[in-house]
Amino acid sequence: MPPHASAPAAYPIGTPGQPWGEAERAEWRARQVRHRRYDEDVLPRIAALADRFERIAYGELDYAGETYPLHALASWPWDPALPAALITGGVHGYETSGVMGALAFLETRAEAYAGRINLLVAPCVSPWGYERINRWNYDAVDPNRNFRADGPSREATSLIALVRGRGEPFRLHIDLHETTDSDESEFRPALAARDGKPFEPGLIPDGFYLVADAADPKLPFQQAIVAAVEAVTHIAPPDAAGEIIGCPVVAPGVITYPQADYGMCPSITGAPYTTTTEVYPDSPQATPQQCVDAQVAAVCAALDFVLAPD
Repeated sequence: MPPHASAPAAYPIGTPGQPWGEAERAEWRARQVRHRRYDEDVLPRIAALADRFERIAYGELDYAGETYPLHALASWPWDPALPAALITGGVHGYETSGVMGALAFLETRAEAYAGRINLLVAPCVSPWGYERINRWNYDAVDPNRNFRADGPSREATSLIALVRGRGEPFRLHIDLHETTDSDESEFRPALAARDGKPFEPGLIPDGFYLVADAADPKLPFQQAIVAAVEAVTHIAPPDAAGEIIGCPVVAPGVITYPQADYGMCPSITGAPYTTTTEVYPDSPQATPQQCVDAQVAAVCAALDFVLAPD
């Protein structure tokens, strides 16, 4: 762990070695506090973009009487002759720059791609988690490990239905995330407790990195994004073992995960170019605005790469 992080005490919910049941999930849920408002921070910015993009209502979540309308924005008109790109943010609701980066891209940079590529953008996939600044949804489920049509995450299944409803292949999917100190102090300990497993401390990387698909990492594509982001914020170095979050570094600032096996969001389109961004907002070398700017730079670099002549 970084010097400013400390090893967490035993997680306060559950019995060590025993997976949670419904009582423990209810206890966890009761501890979650709303810190911010999706209907104040996100939905008005989506509404303000509706004169430039098609606003798509693709579902509604109802958690104990709290409702969250799910909205995406799409290029209008949508031209079937053009390639298509999916941009997602807030799959983990607590990862703020993913949400704000998706919105900032639409507000400031998307117009440059009009007539060149169709854009479908879901800025805040997990609004309950956004409000509680939490990785999981109301059911203590991680959406980004459950992107399958029959999965338990309603955030994930709603997005899958939206994508399938477009009825055409996507060339690109970029999913905007953060790695935070709370991953080590709260979310990974909670995961271990929920699943009845021992918590094994890890290291939080200081800087931006990408998670490519292990099955087809497309390293020149990933490296083009890293190069663009490096002008905005610093890139995470490997640790002493040559790894980032326990995974070998396959190129500067790039690791891989098996996206489909893990049920990760970038697996849902079948796009040939996919990646997950990870910025580090807790770094003393970065500001919240830099993190948002890094997400926008990553989206633009990804689009520029897939639109470049072969």
